[in-house]
Amino acid sequence: MRPVLVAWLVLSLLGGTGAEEMCGESPAARSRSIPAPQLSPEEQLSPHMPESLRCDACQAIAFQIEEQLSRAERKVGKKALKESDYMEVLERSCSQGWESYGVQDLDGEKRLAGPGLPGQQPMSVMVSGGPWPGRLSKMCHGYVGEQGEAQIYETHRRGPAALRELLCQGDKGPCAGGKAGAPAPAKALQNEL
Repeated sequence: MRPVLVAWLVLSLLGGTGAEEMCGESPAARSRSIPAPQLSPEEQLSPHMPESLRCDACQAIAFQIEEQLSRAERKVGKKALKESDYMEVLERSCSQGWESYGVQDLDGEKRLAGPGLPGQQPMSVMVSGGPWPGRLSKMCHGYVGEQGEAQIYETHRRGPAALRELLCQGDKGPCAGGKAGAPAPAKALQNEL
C-alpha cells in the first residue's frame, strides 16, 4: 500500500492532477508576482551609499558592531575588552562580508533590509550582493575612522541605543532630523573618501 501511495503522490505533484481536490484551488490561483525593486543608475553603479539609504545603512552598521563587540565580551565573561581586542573586533566588524543585506521595496519605498533593521517584509524581493556589501564596509570603516575605536567601544559599553545615537543621530548623522529607522530628509551631498 505504501509504494502505491508514494507513486500516486509523485504523479499528482508532477502531473498537477489532484492538486485542486487536495488544496481547494489550482496552483496558478495561489501564485503571486512580486517585482524586484527598480534601482536608479546611482543605486546600481555608484561606489557610495545613496543618500536615501544612509540612515538604514548606519542602523545596520551599529547593529553589527554591537553584535560583534557583545560576542567578544561574552567570551571574556562580560568584562571590558583590552584595546587590542576591541580594535580587532571593530576591524573584523567592518571587513565582514555584509552579504545578508540588500534593498527591498517597503510600502513603495526602497529600504535597506537585513539583520537589525526594522520593517522587513517576508513576501518581498530583496536585491542583495552587488555594490551593497562594499558600500556598507566602506561606511563602517568611515565611522570607525571618524569616531575612533576607543569612543565607539566606550559608547558600546553604555548600550546599543547609545551606539546608534553616536553613529546615526547627532548633528551630522544620517538619521538626524528623522525618527529612528527612517531615512533622513534630503540634504546637501557630502564628500566621501
